[in-house]
Formats: sequence, C-alpha cells, structure tokens
Amino acid sequence: MAEVQLTPLLRFPEFENNWETLTLEKMSSRIGDGIHGTPQYDEEGAYFFVNGNNLSNGRIEITETTKKVSEEEQQKHYRELNDRTILMSINGTIGNLAYYNNEPVMLGKSAAYINLLPDFEISYVFNYLSTRKIQAFFHSELTGSTIKNLSLRTIRETKLHLPTDTPEQQKIASFLTAVDARIQLLQKKKAKLEEYKKGVMQKLFSQEIRFKNENGNDFPDWEEKRLGEIGATFNGLTGKTKDDFGEGKPYVQYMQIFSNSKIIIEDFGLVKIDEGENQSKVQYGDVFFTTSSETPNEIGTASVMLDEIGDVFLNSFCFGFRPNSLSELVPYFSRYLFRSALFRREIIKLAQGSTRFNMSKVELMKLKVFLPREKEQIKIAEFLTSLDDSIESIENEIDASMEYKKGLLQKMFV
Repeated sequence: MAEVQLTPLLRFPEFENNWETLTLEKMSSRIGDGIHGTPQYDEEGAYFFVNGNNLSNGRIEITETTKKVSEEEQQKHYRELNDRTILMSINGTIGNLAYYNNEPVMLGKSAAYINLLPDFEISYVFNYLSTRKIQAFFHSELTGSTIKNLSLRTIRETKLHLPTDTPEQQKIASFLTAVDARIQLLQKKKAKLEEYKKGVMQKLFSQEIRFKNENGNDFPDWEEKRLGEIGATFNGLTGKTKDDFGEGKPYVQYMQIFSNSKIIIEDFGLVKIDEGENQSKVQYGDVFFTTSSETPNEIGTASVMLDEIGDVFLNSFCFGFRPNSLSELVPYFSRYLFRSALFRREIIKLAQGSTRFNMSKVELMKLKVFLPREKEQIKIAEFLTSLDDSIESIENEIDASMEYKKGLLQKMFV
C-alpha cells in the first residue's frame, strides 16, 4: 500500500519533507485539569480561581466576579504551569484556548492544561487546536447529558499532523501570529474609538461641548421637557401564542431592540396577523423600550426605527414611543439620546423587582429630557453617526481578517 502523503494545501515553498502524526500525549510532558472541588475562597487572596469560562481569545480573562484564593490554598492544589502551557476549557464551554503567561491563578475542573515538550512550537500547536477540524473532533467526543464534558483521555489521544522540520512549524506559527497581531491591532483601534464615542456622548448630552450653527454662532438653549409632553406610548402585540410565530407579517423582536440603538430590519421575526386584527403598527421615528430585564442596568434599553417600512408590528415584551413631531425629536438624534449615560441613569431608577425587573410606562413618561433645536439635533446625530460608521468599518475589517485566518488554518494544516 502506498504511503499516505501528509502535506497541507498551502505550504511555504522552501519546505518539502513529509509531515508526521503524533498524539498530544506524546507531544506533552503533562496533560491535566484543575481541582474538582470547591476551594477555600479568600477576598484578599493573591491568586485568581479560574475556569474554562475565563479563557477567551488566547488570554486568561479576569473579571470583577472572579474569585480569589490564598497562596496556601493555591499550593495545596498546585498544578505545574509554565511558559509552554496551553489552557483549554473542557466543561460546559468547550475548546476555548489561552496561553499561560505566568498569571497568578489556580485552575478549576473546567480548565485543562497542556504542557508541551520543548521540541514543538507552542504557537503552532495552539493554532492547530483552534482549527475547525480539531474543534469538531472535540465536540464529537463529549460526554454528559446537560453539561457536556471533554475528557482528558480524549485530549491525550488527539492526533495532530505537523512538520518534521521545526523551522517549518516556526514559520507557520510566525505567519499566523502576524495575522493575529493585525486582528488585535484592529480590536484595540475599535475599542479606543468606542471609548472616545462614549466620552464625547457624555459631553454632548451634558452640554459640556456644543456645536455652532452654519454662521459660527451659538444655537439656542436646550429646552427641558417631559417625555409625555413630546410623544405617546403604544403597546406591542397582544393575544398571541407561540403557534402564531414563524410565518406571516414582520415584527420587531426583543433582541433587535436590546442589541442595537437602531432597528436592523433584516432581523425581523414573523407573526400571523388576521385581517381586521387590531394591533399597533410601527413606523419611522418610533422609539422602542424593553420593559423587563434580569438586571436593573438593562431595563428600558431603547432602539429607534430609522427606515420607512410597511406593515410591521412590535413584540409583546416591549412598548413603543411615538414622538408628536419628528422635528421636535429627530429620529437619528433620539437614537443616541435614549442610550446616553445621562438618560440611562434616570431610567435605571425606574426598575422594580427582585429576581426580574420591570418598568412602568407611566413613570417613564414623567422623565425629563433636555432637547436642542432641530438643526443642532441633526448636527449631533451626524457627528455620532459618523463615529458609528467608522466603528462598523473597523468591525468589518476584523471580521474579514478573522475569516481570512480561518481559511489559512484550513489550508496550512493537514
């Protein structure tokens, strides 16, 4: 039988040797996981207790909710981690990867560690483990019914194809690292622009900074008005069951409102509406608010309809606000007004409940907002829209770069 040739579709021309197949067990000095019990937590501890959900985008992510343990507790459950360690989530969330960079951590049971031998390029192995092929293999080997688990045995038996020449491993790893560096640069650029937008919105809506009119003069003072003075509310769908959804007329879904300050019309759901049925229809300039949330900070999230549409309805877990005049409240301006930090602080105060929080429409209509005149609203909206366009452009570049990398991973590995 002829020998099977292990060579990738895309290869650097200076390398010709065939590739070999090894298991992760043969490539590692040790493969293990964290403790399977609950440690003794210590708010003043020097070590973070991390699990699989702390592993993301190649890094260990520490959040405000990450618990700590003392050095004594960490030593009691010591795991040897070093600069050749790859961490991977193996319980619940599967296959998330991170490099270990000497962070002060103690591992929980949903985080596995792979200590590679010096003969293998760590970045090469890291990228190989993130390929669709390997991730699909991991998911095919999961055990458990409600919470899925990837066994250490499966990890140890995972087969990787790799160049026999270490320089080829290194060149592949360096090339992919350069692609990652571009993605990270774009992500930082996007984060800085988002932070700038956040800061400038704060200054605009607090009137710390103001635009001038076309003649270079000040616009008139902003006017304080209650929401109930400038518009009225309307309800979403009523009398519907789950059997009514999936076909029929388009409607604005809850997540369309929660996820974006403007309604993305391509994401409409469908609902059956009988002829002559009395349901509120939405229109250009309408503002939608979520009425229920799991936390007070998410109550009353707003989104605006910025497209001219036909018969479209609103989900029953939100309500609409229709301005009396679109020159008094310009739609592109209201998109930012109702998501500004100043307005959000006031609306959060309306949250009522303990496990689930709700908001009263009546109380919302009592809230006061400061409104500039139409021309200043337009200037503010145009400026913030241009920032959003720039952020979206960078986001598209990130998506394209990540798709490019996915293609490389498929072609550069066997």
